[in-house]
Amino acid sequence: MRAFLIVWFGQLVSMVGTGMTRFALIVWLWDRTQAAVPMTLMVVFAALPAVVLRLFAGVVVDRWDRRRLMIWGDLLAGLSTVALVLLYAQGSLQVWHVYASALVSGTASTFQSLAYTTTITTLIPKAHYPRASGLISLAHYATTIAAPLLAGLLITVIGVAGVLMIDVATFLFAVGTLLWVRFPPRARAEHTENGVWRNALFGFRYIAERPSLLGLLFITTLFTVMESLGYPLIAPLLLARTGGDEALLGLVQAVMGTGGVLGGAALVIWGGPKRRIHGLLIGLLLTGILGDTLMGVGQVLPVWLVAGFCLEVFIPMLVAANDTIWRSKVPSEAQGRVFATTYLLMDIGEPLATLTGGLLVDSVFEPALRPGGSLAPLFGGLVGTGPGAGMGLVLLLCGVLSASAGVWGYLFRPVRAVETLLPDYDSGAEKAA
Repeated sequence: MRAFLIVWFGQLVSMVGTGMTRFALIVWLWDRTQAAVPMTLMVVFAALPAVVLRLFAGVVVDRWDRRRLMIWGDLLAGLSTVALVLLYAQGSLQVWHVYASALVSGTASTFQSLAYTTTITTLIPKAHYPRASGLISLAHYATTIAAPLLAGLLITVIGVAGVLMIDVATFLFAVGTLLWVRFPPRARAEHTENGVWRNALFGFRYIAERPSLLGLLFITTLFTVMESLGYPLIAPLLLARTGGDEALLGLVQAVMGTGGVLGGAALVIWGGPKRRIHGLLIGLLLTGILGDTLMGVGQVLPVWLVAGFCLEVFIPMLVAANDTIWRSKVPSEAQGRVFATTYLLMDIGEPLATLTGGLLVDSVFEPALRPGGSLAPLFGGLVGTGPGAGMGLVLLLCGVLSASAGVWGYLFRPVRAVETLLPDYDSGAEKAA
């Protein structure tokens, strides 16, 4: 795994730098506007390119050199940050400049992240796929914890411009690791279609022709949508139930991050279950029941701490199991287009679910679970009444539906037996098919 570890470490450093820049820009936007909308728009502009370009990125990733795509992606994102540094130094930085930079960085990330994901298949043996996924999860959680902490400390010393310059340095470091490593030759893309649109839609056809992959996509998309609907409600739920206790919120979030780090570290050491599908389906069940549901019904700190830990600790295992199955079943030369299809559904579903959750809570569930509200007699015994109860009910429902995705996977044979029904792409059977 030497080549992968070098690339992974370079990307880890770059992710920390990007997280620091995001934190610094949030601080700058708040100081400049004193409003939450500009920060939300920065996130929207960063996510928009993935929705528009994801399928075409899959075509490009399958046809072009993935290592070069990663290099150009890091360089483009780095240049957008350099532009912000220059504008800030001249006192000319405007809010719309931040949006433009987020748009450029989001475009670069759409191609770079997909190239990174599909490159793993060619860099390491199949037996190490779960460990590689565990390392990626570990990098994600470590970045979530470390980046805001480092940025918060450094802003007071070197200012926003200094933090942005560190980000530029991390991009260059990531590029250096990519230049150092030599990727093995990749199989020629045999699964190609005539025409850009046919190639872009190849992933939909590929998945639709394989019931096992279609079933996997259904349950993971359901889980992702439910988590996107409920997860953003955790912070306001805790604040509402505790009268705005920010220290308690910080403690629960720290425990959540710790759960993710420990889950990723355990996966790297352990390697995950031999039957990957069990890792996925059991992970869905435990995250839904012990995480979301427990968080929704909890009304005291010990319950929230257990729920927060369980919300994150199983995620690396279920993600690794899902990734390993897809990497094993889809030919390397087609993974760009197929993976782009799966990511596109999440790119669309996540923001819609988050928006829907906020609207439902404010307009339906919170009013209905006030003392004397229409839902108080039915659910008040489970989630209580008053501030935060409506958010608790939404989290409870999300947890039940997330867990039901795991149950449905066990009931649906093409998913339950995916590892035996669908041959690995390098076994010969898939090629013959």
